Amino acid sequence: MVLNYMKFLFAIILLCGVLFSSCFTSPSPEKSAIQVHAFRLKPGEDLLNAIQHYVQTKSIRAGWVATCVGSLTDYNIRPANSQQLMNGKGHFEIVSLVGTLSKDGPHLHLSISDSTGKTIGGHLMQGCKVYTTAEVVLQSTGHFIFKRAVDGTTPWDELQVEEAVH
Repeated sequence: MVLNYMKFLFAIILLCGVLFSSCFTSPSPEKSAIQVHAFRLKPGEDLLNAIQHYVQTKSIRAGWVATCVGSLTDYNIRPANSQQLMNGKGHFEIVSLVGTLSKDGPHLHLSISDSTGKTIGGHLMQGCKVYTTAEVVLQSTGHFIFKRAVDGTTPWDELQVEEAVH
């Protein structure tokens, strides 16, 4: 009896797996493949400029920051809903860097902390200088093209996502 029940349960699980997997179509491998990019910045390099240079050099059309750890001696960030920049000098840990990337421009947010753990964040701007290192891992896909344009919902260039044609 238990053996029949186990066979029945196995058959149900197998059937559910087949039915569930058939609900999805896989895009072509070249469109869906995620590329991983990793590089290290050295002392004195500008975090934003270096990332933008990498994106341009590698012709990344739709990318994002997977992770970034390191430290800065100078920071220059723009807080939310402000045109005033916050900047400073010292030693700061990069505790977060997130955002989207494309040849059309980035949208990156940076969080940093000082030696007391006080953390600030905002839009990454030019002028964030690497202290000891910045270990950057980016990801990209050929499935999309990220563009920036005014779309009427805000006064700023906002992300426009297009499906790439292959």
